[in-house]
Order: sequence, then structure tokens, then C-alpha cells
Amino acid sequence: MRGKLKAILIIFILTLLVGLYLYKENSSIGVTFLEIESLRIPTSFDNYRIVQLSDIHDSEFGEDNSKLVNKVKQLSPNAIFITGDFIDGNRYDLEQSLKIIRQLQAVAPFFYVTGNHEISTNDVEFIKGKLDELGVHVLTNESIIIGDEVKIAIGGIDDPLSSSLAEEQYVEEALEKAFEDVPEDMFKMLLSHRPYELDSYVTKRIDLVFSGHAHGGQIRIPGIGALIAPGQGWFPEYTSGIHEKSGTHLVISRGLGNSIIPIRVFNQPEIVVVTLKSLSTE
Repeated sequence: MRGKLKAILIIFILTLLVGLYLYKENSSIGVTFLEIESLRIPTSFDNYRIVQLSDIHDSEFGEDNSKLVNKVKQLSPNAIFITGDFIDGNRYDLEQSLKIIRQLQAVAPFFYVTGNHEISTNDVEFIKGKLDELGVHVLTNESIIIGDEVKIAIGGIDDPLSSSLAEEQYVEEALEKAFEDVPEDMFKMLLSHRPYELDSYVTKRIDLVFSGHAHGGQIRIPGIGALIAPGQGWFPEYTSGIHEKSGTHLVISRGLGNSIIPIRVFNQPEIVVVTLKSLSTE
């Protein structure tokens, strides 16, 4: 009898510890610092700092998202990129996520593209309108050119769920439209929700792409990596960090929120900070 009680106590303690770990893992926010070096980055954009927020899914970190807002303020970004799934189609609460924008409006300009969850609400034009009212640059298969004498382009494409075309075909056509008026020799950045279309980004010669969607694989196995991700299946390749192919750099955020699967394992919610480093001698 004593041995059975001891076993129950051990199981209870282990369950409690696992529960506490999962709560801490899912309610705290990590910050990942990355650098992108390139001869194509103008010297005027050396040390330009971008904060990437992805896959927020209407999550809340502290009252009115105070934990998230304060962390972003401390990072002093030059621009804030939101790479889709700002809201969650299963528990749609736009107002909760808009509080983030309102509190950070004065910190840096926002650039935004849709994810599949915005499209799935069938309310995407309303969402875009509300963001536009708050001064967010809503990029719908288009680019904005920034800078003074020497400029760079920031482009964005809608999530492929917005189209009846095959995904690869849609991405190729959206990229063509987004950068049709951008000079070939200009440094190009792209916001695109889905990371696994890397070949299309390479073909269009995009210098730097920001994506999310994979949630870091949701469950990460130490020493192995991500377990599963939408569009990629088991043990996916594109879930976090920097990937490079033929001169195109792809930055993938593990994201901040959860959707269908309510917890993350070995996969802390993440803010990504990318600093541009110019190798140019102009």
C-alpha cells in the first residue's frame, strides 16, 4: 500500500512539473536576434532593425498584451513586420490584436500581410481596413519603396488561400505583381506568410524574405527539430531561423500564438529581430 501511494505521489509531482513547464513555455516570450549581411544593402540601411511578429492568433501576453508591447518597445525597431495570422479564425477577436498596434504606433512603422487565418474569416477586407486606419502598411501583392537618396523595397503578398489558383502559381503571379515597378538592382525584402515557397522567392531574386505559418513545428524534439507543420508534414524543413538559397535569405519566425493545437513543447513563443548589415563600400 505504501509503495502504491509513493508511486501516485511521484506521478502527481511529475505531472505538476510538466504542467508548470508547459505553462511557462507557452506564456513567456523569447527574443531571437539575427543579422543579415549583404553587399546589396545600402550603407544608409546599415544597422536597420526589423522586429518580426508572426502568428499572433489573438493571443494575449499580459493584460492588453503588455508583455509583448513592452518587449517590442525595448528593442527600438526601425520597422515592425507582421507576417500573417494576426488573428485566429477559430476564436476571432480582432479588437484584442489591434491593441498591439495602437500601443506601438509611435514606436515604428508597421508592415503587414495576411495569413491563412485572416482569409478564412471571410472578413479580410474589414481586417485590412482597420489596420489601414491605424496607419499600418497593408501589403496586398504590392511594394513600398523607402529611403532617401538610396532606397530599398518592402513587398508583401496575400496568403495563397485568397486565390483559387494552385499555390505555387499564385505565389509566382503575386510576386510578379508585387515587384513589377521595383528596379532589378534594388535590395528587396518580402513579407510572405508561407515559408516553403522558397524556390519562388529565389526565382524572383528576393534578397530577404520574412515568413511564419509553421509555428516552429509546434512540438520540437531536442536534437531532431520540428515535429510537424502545415503544408510540410512530418519533420518539416522550414520552421525557424535563417535559410539561404542562391542569394535569397529566408527568415522564419516560430510565431507567438497557437491555434488548433493549444500548446507548444520545447518551442517558446518568439519575437524575431533582424538587423541589416551593409557590406557595401559606396
